[in-house]
Amino acid sequence: MALFSSVPLCIFLLPLFFFTCFSTKPINNHVNDSFSLSFSLTSLPISSNSKTKTNSKFTTLSTSSLNVKSSFKYSMALVVTLPIGTPPQLQQMVLDTGSQLSWIQCHNKTPKKQQPTTSFDPSLSSSFYVLPCNHPLCKPRVPDFTLPTDCDENRLCHYSYFYADGTYAEGNLVREKLTFSPSQSTPPIILGCATQSDDAAGILGMNLGRLSFPSQAKITKFSYCVPTKQTEPVTGSFYLGNNPDSSRFQYVDLMSFSQSQRMPNLDPLAYTLPLQGISIGGKKLNIPPSVFKPNAGGSGQTMIDSGSELTYLVDEAYDIIREELVKKVGPKIKKGYVYGDVADICFDGNAIEIGRLVGDMVFEFEKGVNIVIPKERVLADVGGGVHCLGIGRSERLGSGGNIIGNFHQQNLWVEFDLANRKVGFAEADCSKSTK
Repeated sequence: MALFSSVPLCIFLLPLFFFTCFSTKPINNHVNDSFSLSFSLTSLPISSNSKTKTNSKFTTLSTSSLNVKSSFKYSMALVVTLPIGTPPQLQQMVLDTGSQLSWIQCHNKTPKKQQPTTSFDPSLSSSFYVLPCNHPLCKPRVPDFTLPTDCDENRLCHYSYFYADGTYAEGNLVREKLTFSPSQSTPPIILGCATQSDDAAGILGMNLGRLSFPSQAKITKFSYCVPTKQTEPVTGSFYLGNNPDSSRFQYVDLMSFSQSQRMPNLDPLAYTLPLQGISIGGKKLNIPPSVFKPNAGGSGQTMIDSGSELTYLVDEAYDIIREELVKKVGPKIKKGYVYGDVADICFDGNAIEIGRLVGDMVFEFEKGVNIVIPKERVLADVGGGVHCLGIGRSERLGSGGNIIGNFHQQNLWVEFDLANRKVGFAEADCSKSTK
């Protein structure tokens, strides 16, 4: 992958558009491994139409890596603006570790429920190429990329991509570069050119699939640090490449699944973590560890997803958590209230006081690695004076798995080491991580 020259890049955040631009400095003409970016984040209340996608300090690095420091704002969706095409057109893309296909907007339709975004104009790019129907990717059931494709009236490869929350994108599969200067660009990357979609931004697919952005761009490591919503202004970081803080990260190995283990409810391309249990207020809940691992049909898989706002758990785990909260703060639970049709552990009243009664929440992994959610922010502000635990029922999404969303990744470095198949964590003040 080619390195940046001094071309400005802008990083935005949905659903409200804020942005900060940055410039890059030339290091080399090519990148054969990875590059690094650092972004600042700001936090806004989570929305009721959360997107969960299942099929969502800077030092000099090595000379084969690119260092870029920049900023964007954060409202539970990480939206980067990248230079696509030749010459480049800036396109908004949601950073999503829960999906494979990257796609950009290629139409002028104003998306529903979102502010409009600038669409990509293929006629202005000399490097744009639409895949024909006879391309191998346009055939059904391509290994690890079962994307519904067919031929359009022009004998070009047409795709349709649906997400668990009901949103979709469809258009043509294309090859296009990310172009940072006339002499510096990526090799052609296969992505979708959406002519119809419900979202204002495209998707930067970051999962383990062979057609994800990291796989095609040969990125072996990336990390991010999500800020909390409790400080103003808030700043955080996102890296593609090596993270200078990684020496203090604690790592867990990703769970792997052989071809013979592929099950109908399993997503083999997700970042699957070895979750062992959950504690609340210092008490380890009586949730069997098997609940967090794939069963014979693949249900129970525990994934970490930057494209999901909330955390989602299977009913067996969710019910035990709710039962514990009823014991602790039952009279304060908002009766008859369900947030987003997925979460009913919600409260009126003083969130700080309720948080003290609930206590810290801890996600416990193998090797003694924990994600600790302090009592001060165990509750998510969902608007209207209501606060919820930030956990929903995955079955309400039509999913049989567990998903750790970015609400429970706040003030935490999360690193995806693809070469070594592991994920690292480290507590941090993400509002200061770029200073």
